[in-house]
Amino acid sequence: MLHPSYSDLMSRVNDRKEEADQLRSRYSIVIATAKRARQLVDGDEPLVKRLPRSLSTAVMELYEGKIDIV
Repeated sequence: MLHPSYSDLMSRVNDRKEEADQLRSRYSIVIATAKRARQLVDGDEPLVKRLPRSLSTAVMELYEGKIDIV
């Protein structure tokens, strides 16, 4: 199971966005983290401390505001 939880992650991302730009579905988070995880697998440097899995690292980058969903 990934930590933070989906609801914590969604809240954290939406706190950084204006009302009109807030996320309404899990799909956006899933696509953004999967894309970033693929970049990490392909050799990009992580923006946070590397975790055992690329997906976990991507989630933490999103949670900490190092990457954003556009």
